[in-house]
Amino acid sequence: MSFVAANIKWIMLLSGALTGTMVYAAIAPQAALRATFGETLEGPLAEVVVRNWGALIALVGAMLIYGAFNPAVRALVLTIAGASKLVFIALVLSHGGRYLGQQAGIAIAIDLVWVVLFALYLLGSRPAQA
Repeated sequence: MSFVAANIKWIMLLSGALTGTMVYAAIAPQAALRATFGETLEGPLAEVVVRNWGALIALVGAMLIYGAFNPAVRALVLTIAGASKLVFIALVLSHGGRYLGQQAGIAIAIDLVWVVLFALYLLGSRPAQA
């Protein structure tokens, strides 16, 4: 059994806990934007969108924690979480290096590690085809 498969529960718990910290954006949207991107958005609509963004990311974190304890849903959870992280990576990189010097650059690097680990688990856990 591969290292990833043997430790997927702990990988998902750690990833879920780190991902869940983005609940910060739901509580303090402007501070989270400044910390992550070095910029802010203004106005009531920005508050709604950023709070929702933070809540959705925190829910992905909760889903990873749930999946760590429920093997039956792991493939679905890892697929959704991995896709979410890939979209974030692609969107930030679509702006070139603009945000890479901020915490977003660190988040991209960490998320890329999670995506690779998730993919390794998913590829390794596929049933053999006859």
